[in-house]
Parts: sequence; C-alpha cells; structure tokens
Amino acid sequence: MPGPSAARRTVLKGAALAGAAGLGVAACSTESKLGHAENPTPTAPVDLGAAAEVPVGGAKLYREQRLVVSCPAKGEYKAFSAQCTHAGCLLEKLEGTVGDCPCHGSKFDVTSGKALQGPATEPLPEVPVTAEGGKLIAGPRASRA
Repeated sequence: MPGPSAARRTVLKGAALAGAAGLGVAACSTESKLGHAENPTPTAPVDLGAAAEVPVGGAKLYREQRLVVSCPAKGEYKAFSAQCTHAGCLLEKLEGTVGDCPCHGSKFDVTSGKALQGPATEPLPEVPVTAEGGKLIAGPRASRA
C-alpha cells in the first residue's frame, strides 16, 4: 500500500511549519518589558576589574558579567544591564557609547540606558557601581552608604 498522497504530505508539512513559526513568534514576544531576561541585573556584587579599563567619555562591555559601564567624567561610573529589554539578548558590541543588540537590531545609549532604536522601547536597567581601590564593583551593595 502506497504512503500518504503528495497533497496530504504538503498539508502536513505546512501544518508543522506553521507550528514552528508560531513558536518563533512567541520567542520574540514583547509581553515582558525585560523580554526573556530572567535576571537582567546582578544579584550579588561583581568585581569588574580595573576602573582604568573604562575610558573617560567612553564605555566598556563586560559580556561575561552581562554589564556595560560608562565613564562620563574621571572617577564617575554608570553601569547598566547588557541584556536587551526586548528579548533578553546580550549586547554584542559598542560603537562609541551605543550598544548594539544582535538579535533584532535594538540600540541603546549606554551612558543613560535609553533605547535609541527598536524594537526595544524600555531602557536598560541601571546597576549600582563604585570604584574601590582602583577596581569597579557592580551590583547590590556596590553603592556607598
């Protein structure tokens, strides 16, 4: 007995592809303002290394720690989550002080966290950061009391 007809196979393939496409759309859902970022900010203090590695007037991306730090003036630092607020992807690179998300093209001003280009509309979450003994410490309890 021969297998399913060509028309039936086409219908079945179409249904399978439609289901997979639906999963892809769900993965890009923007229902959460943090996308799929479960923990977009550190839950414990993080040692980022030498403060001097962040150029004055510039920024540095700490991919492994999922953070980006800018230095608007000597001795002043601002830190933000490096997870895109659209779908939680990690920023891939910096162009000056603009962070680029490789997943859907969102861009962020890493000196303020502001979304510059969508699909992200929410800013990057700010993270406390201090310079202690020439090292940057980010996350909870990093702000001076």
